[in-house]
Amino acid sequence: MQADLANDADRVKLVREAIAVWGRLDVLVNNAGISRVIPHADLAAATPDVWQQLHEVNVVAPFRLVAQAQSALRDAAARGRPGCVVNVSSHAGVRPKGASIPYAATKAALNHVTRLLALSLAPDIRVNAVAPGLVDTPLTADWTQAQQLWKERSPMRRAASPEDIAQAVSLLVGSDYLTGEILLSDGGLNLT
Repeated sequence: MQADLANDADRVKLVREAIAVWGRLDVLVNNAGISRVIPHADLAAATPDVWQQLHEVNVVAPFRLVAQAQSALRDAAARGRPGCVVNVSSHAGVRPKGASIPYAATKAALNHVTRLLALSLAPDIRVNAVAPGLVDTPLTADWTQAQQLWKERSPMRRAASPEDIAQAVSLLVGSDYLTGEILLSDGGLNLT
């Protein structure tokens, strides 16, 4: 299944297709996001278009996907376990860091949306977020300065692997009691 998460009709279609294929929806992981690398001091480069694009995909899309999936997630609770949403946020949404100010601001907004949804949808649906630091993917392969920072300053001395983040998501999915949590998964960089 593919969708343009900047397009609300695609978001609606994505949830409907998932339910049609699987017959139910117990867990929703909002793992799509976009970024723009803009030095924080380059305010002119953070144009209204950049702000709007990042906000639409990083904040509005996860909210709308939850709204579309809400009924199916409540059905999970009727089967004995609360429905579960995990938003993939960012270390940049917790600390004043990140690829750009618009990126960090949208991830901070997603963290707040996560907590508001946790309050609004409990007890039938739990909503949490994972806030990764640098993740070693093809997208970040040429981010040599960030890679070096993680090797030097992170207690774990490396960037996360996608599997590390999947384990953090799994931890949040596996607990029927956690809700409203923003789980930093940054190898301990937040401690430095």
